[in-house]
Amino acid sequence: EVQLQASGGGLVETGGSLTLSCAISGFTFDDGAIGWFRQPPGEVREGVACISSRGDTYYADSVKGRFTISRDNAKNTVYLQMNSLKPEDTAVYYCAAKVKGSGSRMLGNSYDYWGPGTLVTVSS
Repeated sequence: EVQLQASGGGLVETGGSLTLSCAISGFTFDDGAIGWFRQPPGEVREGVACISSRGDTYYADSVKGRFTISRDNAKNTVYLQMNSLKPEDTAVYYCAAKVKGSGSRMLGNSYDYWGPGTLVTVSS
């Protein structure tokens, strides 16, 4: 059974930093990609970042240069380091796993497994 658990959300001031973690079981990095998605209040879900099975990284334009996705192979955990946070980054953040070869990296519909989200609130 594949399980993903995101953690690390919280309240942070504008300009601050936060690191989210996604602990994964039942799915290895060789199996496919891991993505971070977010859903702001009242808005649709959007792709934030993705790390492929090879370790290649991809980012939404809105977070490039501010967010960094990385992984720890030994811990089977993916991280999202978020710097220079803005109020518009406020959202519930989710991590998800996509089987290799199946669909676009930044589209949620391509992902096969999801964990519960963690709320990030950036105060102005």
